[in-house]
Amino acid sequence: MFPLGDENPTRLTPFINWSIIATCILVFLWQSSSGSTHFVYTLLTFGLVPTTITSGAGQYTFVTNMFLHGGWSHLLGNMLFLWIFGDNIEDCCGHLRYLVFYLTSGVAASAFWMLTAWGSQYPAVGASGAISGVLGAYFVLYPRARIRTVVGMGFFWRVVRVPAYIMIGLWFVYQFMLALVPLNTGVAYWAHVGGFVVGIILAKIIRPKLRKPSGSYNLEYYR
Repeated sequence: MFPLGDENPTRLTPFINWSIIATCILVFLWQSSSGSTHFVYTLLTFGLVPTTITSGAGQYTFVTNMFLHGGWSHLLGNMLFLWIFGDNIEDCCGHLRYLVFYLTSGVAASAFWMLTAWGSQYPAVGASGAISGVLGAYFVLYPRARIRTVVGMGFFWRVVRVPAYIMIGLWFVYQFMLALVPLNTGVAYWAHVGGFVVGIILAKIIRPKLRKPSGSYNLEYYR
């Protein structure tokens, strides 16, 4: 299942979400601006390398790593998910609270991954840990929102509308199962799992403080 969009209207213009997407794209263009050597340098310097952290250096990479990506497909896949789901979380949280939520989810996801890859010398990069937090919050706040999703079986593909709790729930099960498999796939699945769990917890904490619906917009429809 691959999401194409949701049917979940917003009231706020998602300036923070757009800014995060723009920053990730600009950072990736900077990563790619001076050839492969510079690209690798950025990953090793600003990515989260567990052995660097445990040696007492590079703590700032808990933040910088979530704005780096390892390739165009990595970047575009992450930005699509953020574009679809991030605007609704910003809408119900407000701009500043959403920014804090996003960064907190990303840092927590990185810390969770650190615990599972303590001696690794490879950098973890990407916005997926923070985006997993966004998905966790969406799962709690908008479980019945309809997600336009591509479903494929062999050569046959079709677009279906499924509730968010099904699409996101299956996504999480897939991430968790892959995290349990001891294969070096180069993907930090435990960061996805950790970010998702943290997103759920944060959504539960902030839910009583969410912006109230106004006019014809009824948030309860999506819960």
